[in-house]
Amino acid sequence: MERRAEFSRWKAQCLSKADLSRKGSVDEDVAELVQLLNGREQFFTTSSCAGRILLLDANINGFEVQKQNCCWLLVTHKPCVKDDVIAALKKANGDATLKFEPLILHVQCRELQDAQILHSVAIDSGFRNSGITVGKRGKTMLAVRSTHGLEVPLSHKGKLMVTEEYIDFLLEIANQKMEENKKRIERFYNCLQHALERESITDLYPKEKIIKKSNSYSHKKRRNREKADGKCVTEDNDKELENDDDPEVNVTIFPEDY
Repeated sequence: MERRAEFSRWKAQCLSKADLSRKGSVDEDVAELVQLLNGREQFFTTSSCAGRILLLDANINGFEVQKQNCCWLLVTHKPCVKDDVIAALKKANGDATLKFEPLILHVQCRELQDAQILHSVAIDSGFRNSGITVGKRGKTMLAVRSTHGLEVPLSHKGKLMVTEEYIDFLLEIANQKMEENKKRIERFYNCLQHALERESITDLYPKEKIIKKSNSYSHKKRRNREKADGKCVTEDNDKELENDDDPEVNVTIFPEDY
């Protein structure tokens, strides 16, 4: 009971804070998912981004752009067109990079088993790079993420290094990734609804619960992917998901207070 009370305090404190993101609000495509999670007593979201296409102007260290030290020339959570990118590139003075970033969602969970349920749903929905982190003080955090991003340098010292035709080609790829990302968010929402419904039924009828050994972290075995009205992942896209991202779970114990 003490553990649950402490979690409730953490949740109340987090959700009462102002949104410090650049946008200042939850992205439209992930709003229902965030609402669903925050409406359950065992979860609350600490940060989220539905996925975006952005153009950054900065110095490139290797292939990694430090977003905090750069100028955001363009950012959109919707499909992007070439004219917008070309117009934004005219403002570039350094090394401009086009990026697509898929959904990123951080959820604090009351118990490890709650995080495991959420992790299994995330993996089955296509977010194969999701992981669980356990802090020394007992805070259990799930990061929902995938690896189908895109990052391509376009200019150097303000000079465009590629053709407009190539930019058009890159945007076609980025927009396709954006659309796939949106489908995965919808799949995640549907699968999560069903998983939470099953969990509620189990809580009501604990004597009927069947305990099975879980192998949810192995990408070599098929999962039972069910929606409320059918499978969460169809047989047609099952192979696509298996070949997409590496289903690796990260469990870390912080050496210091978290």
